[in-house]
Amino acid sequence: MGTFHYPNGKKVTSIVKKQSSSSIKKDISYSNRGMSLEDDINQSNEYYLLTNQAIIHKKPTPVQIVNVEYPKRSAAVIREAYFKLASTTDYNGVYKGRYIDFEAKETKNKTSFPLKNFHEHQLLHMQHILDHGGISFVILRFSQTDESYLFDSSHLITFWKEQKEGRKSIPKGEIEEKGHSITIGYQPRLNYLQVVDSVYF
Repeated sequence: MGTFHYPNGKKVTSIVKKQSSSSIKKDISYSNRGMSLEDDINQSNEYYLLTNQAIIHKKPTPVQIVNVEYPKRSAAVIREAYFKLASTTDYNGVYKGRYIDFEAKETKNKTSFPLKNFHEHQLLHMQHILDHGGISFVILRFSQTDESYLFDSSHLITFWKEQKEGRKSIPKGEIEEKGHSITIGYQPRLNYLQVVDSVYF
């Protein structure tokens, strides 16, 4: 068990458990059931890389380790660590010569997407990407209905600014109108680059 500290001071305790061979087999057998949005994107990115379509990776979060124990000579256990910086967005890479940078979020809400799921520093980062001619968007998933949408960052920034007027969320209707539905399949699991082609190229 180890403790990680976010930049805002909050502690997160992580527990690592060993999986039995039977549980691993079960994970493989049910690999396409109830996958999270992150799982779907990671699987899709692996497919894009293997087929030489794009190079897109999940961004690593810089961690400063402050307490390590060595119960065995061959093993080290991290007891306490700090996330050095607040994260910007989840993924970045290159596709058809263009820089791509995006965030992935999901909600259990059926009719709207809460703006509280985003943070000001993330929106500022997205605006910088847009200012420099990069492709910036968010992939939004309504987990109850398993619907995913590509939503350009410019639209998200507009809704974010409307929080000052009391807005708390983005209505699903607005996401359907301004966003683009992403097909869920087998290979790739979430073919978001197909949508990127139609929107940005």
